Amino acid sequence: MDWRERGLCLSEDPDLFFPVARVNSGQWAMQTDEAKDVCRQCPVTKRCLAWALDAGPVEGIWGGTTEGERRAMRRRAARRPAVTGAAA
Repeated sequence: MDWRERGLCLSEDPDLFFPVARVNSGQWAMQTDEAKDVCRQCPVTKRCLAWALDAGPVEGIWGGTTEGERRAMRRRAARRPAVTGAAA
């Protein structure tokens, strides 16, 4: 079974995970928090987040994160020095 078939979001209105209100408005924040609450209980949150990070910029709430939060995660990961097999 594919991880997407086990997501709790399947039993929710898909619009919940794609807030349309102005970013950082009260309505956007409430909808985002509600979507993240579903994600916190979901058994595939980590896999969902990994997919969203690999896929690049995708709209909506994936793996309990917003597009902006994922963008920040990618930037932080890009700034980290590469780990090599040789010990310093």
